[in-house]
Amino acid sequence: MSALTLDQIRDCLESFTPGMLATCDENGVPNVSLLSQAHYVDPDHLALSYQFFNKTRANVLATRTAALMLNDPVSVAKYRLEIDYRETLESGPLFEVMKAKLAGIASHTGMDGVFRLLGADIYRVRAITAIPGPVLESRPAPRSLLSATRRTFSEIGRIGDLSQLLDATLDSLARNFGIRHGMLLLYDSDDAKLITVATRGYAASGIGSEVSLGQGVIGVAAQERVPIRIAHVTADYSYSLSIRACAASDWAAATEIPFPGLKAPGSQLALPILAGDRLIGVLFVESPEPLQFWFDDEDALALVAERLGGLIADCQRSDGPAAVTRSEPRPCETAAPVVLRYYPADSSVFIGHDYLIKGVAGAILWRIAGEMLRTGRTEFTNRELRLDPALRLPDHAENLEARLILLQRRLCERDWPLGIERTGRGRFRLVVASELALEEVGPD
Repeated sequence: MSALTLDQIRDCLESFTPGMLATCDENGVPNVSLLSQAHYVDPDHLALSYQFFNKTRANVLATRTAALMLNDPVSVAKYRLEIDYRETLESGPLFEVMKAKLAGIASHTGMDGVFRLLGADIYRVRAITAIPGPVLESRPAPRSLLSATRRTFSEIGRIGDLSQLLDATLDSLARNFGIRHGMLLLYDSDDAKLITVATRGYAASGIGSEVSLGQGVIGVAAQERVPIRIAHVTADYSYSLSIRACAASDWAAATEIPFPGLKAPGSQLALPILAGDRLIGVLFVESPEPLQFWFDDEDALALVAERLGGLIADCQRSDGPAAVTRSEPRPCETAAPVVLRYYPADSSVFIGHDYLIKGVAGAILWRIAGEMLRTGRTEFTNRELRLDPALRLPDHAENLEARLILLQRRLCERDWPLGIERTGRGRFRLVVASELALEEVGPD
């Protein structure tokens, strides 16, 4: 019988039930303690959470060896691991992933504010032994992840339009992976924020909502450029998507779009979307049930995110879609002009007193609305926006198309008398269904 490997027992590292870590001091006196988290690193190494400088920690530093007992969360099979201590990491992607997961465990067990990760202890796995005892049936695979990945690649690989690609990706995840709640966020390097551009499965779309780097599972995944997977989450989990607890000011609250995440998520998985070394955004999925995303799900969806990064980059380089889209904004019910209010401090735009958008997308709308009122022109091109110094677009301007999509979708969400429609590759039209007035609001 061949020796067990760490890959074969990866499900035991879900931290759903605590492991037990046994050590001895230099005189052979044993000590056993519960372990908050064991994290898979590679086929030969795992990382254990270091939270307290206690007897266990002193023993490990003295002897550099330990024994670990882990439980399979479904079959309840038990395994004994002989491990050798290598080093402690106090920063970096692995540390941040474990920090995020530990926050979830602390909330799940009612230990918020008590658990704090001091380091990630790296161990080499020397041997794994199955402990005799009753074993339940292992979890059945709900679907072939390889087939689901292949079908998703095929469905999204044929799309050259960024807006269609965003929607098709979430549709494919629902159809092929059974994922009912998910969203795509694109990275705005100007403001170091992730902006929601497509969602599925939520009561409100949340298009335009923002997440800062390092904020929640999404922000950590983007900042560290590694997947963050939480197997069991609670509503008050500090690393979850309850990231709108308080606004810095009344203005921040007025220009804030509520985030669409589940109020009580059970499982979450955030995967960075990269194109080479460039951060494109984050693919985020979640479920109200715990233990919905396992290691294999993470691996499969990481491939989807990797493929998506290349496709988005290709769409951005193509300067927008060639396909024509139509917009039919609803006319205003009153005869009075619709007032478009612009706040240049952060390029926020309000329609009447209702917040619409801010940042570069807001500046774009203000620019083309002003041009329309001055000259009557309603047709515009991506190229002229890139060349307009007033918009202060970065030289590369990869996110211009994403900002136009964001603006178009925000205008479509409400019964506003404005819309944007595509007229060809790199060309679009501003559609106005009522008389429009512009008002620039300076500082008080």
